[in-house]
Amino acid sequence: MLTVTPTGQILGATITGVDLKTDIAKADFAGILRALGEYGVLRFPGQHVDAASLKRFSERFGQIQVLKGVKHHEPGMPEVTVLSNVKVNGEPIGAPDAGQSWHTDMTYSQTKGFVNILSAFMVPMRDGKPVGSTEFTNTQAAAADLPADIAKRLTGLTATHDIEMFWEYMRREKGSKRPPMSAEMRAQRPPVHHPVLMKHPITGRNVIYVNPGFTTRIDGLPEAEGAELLKYLLDHVFQEKYRYVHEWAVGDLLLWDNLGSWHFARPDYGPDELRLMKRCQVMADRIFDPAFVQEALAA
Repeated sequence: MLTVTPTGQILGATITGVDLKTDIAKADFAGILRALGEYGVLRFPGQHVDAASLKRFSERFGQIQVLKGVKHHEPGMPEVTVLSNVKVNGEPIGAPDAGQSWHTDMTYSQTKGFVNILSAFMVPMRDGKPVGSTEFTNTQAAAADLPADIAKRLTGLTATHDIEMFWEYMRREKGSKRPPMSAEMRAQRPPVHHPVLMKHPITGRNVIYVNPGFTTRIDGLPEAEGAELLKYLLDHVFQEKYRYVHEWAVGDLLLWDNLGSWHFARPDYGPDELRLMKRCQVMADRIFDPAFVQEALAA
């Protein structure tokens, strides 16, 4: 029987009573989807899933993003990215964890990101405690706490999201050896515009849909005014009262909502402290369809 146990914090719940190596029942999926909207970050402990099971579970939520040019994925399964600092014969078996700055996945895309699903195979430990935790902040709770005049001011506004902002941050601040984006790359992934305040498709509540990783400006405002408003929103969401930290254990499968949260992978482990994760990023190609949500939650 599916059981949802909230953490009691601003985000997070533990889900037990379901085996993700199998095709889960429709009623269980409905319970997971409701919990996702309410708690934002869901931990499924002891789920030692293989890549095929991870892919199958992820596909229940929508289309899985396949990242072009990413060579570190499960053999024959480009939907499942391998994130790891493990090396075999001097060669990395996975991509480095690119989440080491605050962001929300895929806001730079016209089709937003919906969920990330990450399965832990190796977790670095130090002095008996896990390192490499993942931090979150709750943009749904932050939206609910906005002063009425600010919420009114934001109504109808959009913001620009641009992957080049994050790309250059990784080159400048994180020592990434990637070259600057070419004109062809920029043409393939041009800036996009999304509402600053957005209705969450599961809960119907507002979320603040800007983030430090990809949002470059508030549209339609003078530059200085827009920059001041964007900074206000980022500072508001960053408040400690909206924050949550997940400490990993081997066998954890973590499902989180990109529409209602930001996340950050702590880079506090060394090259000899081994970490191995497998991930699917699911697009919001279905979740904004009311018919899909109604059917999924009907069980």
